[in-house]
Amino acid sequence: MYRHTELGITVYARARRLYTLINSNEVSLAGYTKNKVYGTLSCASGKLMKAENRVFFQNEQEALKAGYRPCGNCMSEKYRQWKISSDK
Repeated sequence: MYRHTELGITVYARARRLYTLINSNEVSLAGYTKNKVYGTLSCASGKLMKAENRVFFQNEQEALKAGYRPCGNCMSEKYRQWKISSDK
């Protein structure tokens, strides 16, 4: 898990580091620390969050292991499955 604010001192440095991580397949999902939600990098909801609340994951297993749940906006099917299993 990578914290967005720890990727660099400036916005530009963070963007370059994130670009490198995405291209090397070290990052494929983003998460919101306050609600423990993860989703795709292109999710409209995820693009609205502050950098200090954003984390990045290599894969879904890493996000789930960290206690995050799927986003209802960009991962609606996985969210429904999670919701059904968590209601039991």
